[in-house]
Amino acid sequence: MIKGIKICGISDPKTLNYIINHAYPPKFIGFVTNFKKSKRFVHYSILKKLLNIDKKNINFVSVLVNPNDKILEKIKDMKFDYYQLYNVAPERTMEIKRKYKKKIISAITVFNKEDVDRYKKYQKISEIILFDGKGYEKSIGFDHKLLNNLPSSLNKMIAGNIKIDDIPNLKNKEYFIDLSGGLENNHGKKDIKKINKLLNSAAKI
Repeated sequence: MIKGIKICGISDPKTLNYIINHAYPPKFIGFVTNFKKSKRFVHYSILKKLLNIDKKNINFVSVLVNPNDKILEKIKDMKFDYYQLYNVAPERTMEIKRKYKKKIISAITVFNKEDVDRYKKYQKISEIILFDGKGYEKSIGFDHKLLNNLPSSLNKMIAGNIKIDDIPNLKNKEYFIDLSGGLENNHGKKDIKKINKLLNSAAKI
């Protein structure tokens, strides 16, 4: 059974308000905090205003690619419950977790089985292991069958070009499901109609 939904790449107040006040809100909302190559990147000054909101029971996630101390210090007092870390070594992950007292989503980018097995280095550090496609700034998929032999005890999240119509096929998987590109229109902006369809579909499952 799906554990919950994460909507990632939110960058404007209208969309954020809509998601937070939806009848079936997601468990997580993600904000791209330091990766400027992404079209979903949110500048620090905008992020401060965006997060100044009652997030209710939703977990806010800061998506960070190999963050340096400067950005971590800038965001340390923001309303983030989790740091989602890409390209961060286990030792550095533990250092960030201890210093900033945040829950951690360790992102593993997957092309083959050897990539999947890297979770073992993070499973004792991170609250959630995210298995994602190889494209940081693009929605690139991977073969989800590579995850079939993971231990059931592992708290797993999957991302990588997942579409709304894929959700029913994942209903028997104990994953958190992370969507971003699949909720956007042809101009790369979040589509509220697609978000509504996703949240209603997930609620039925």
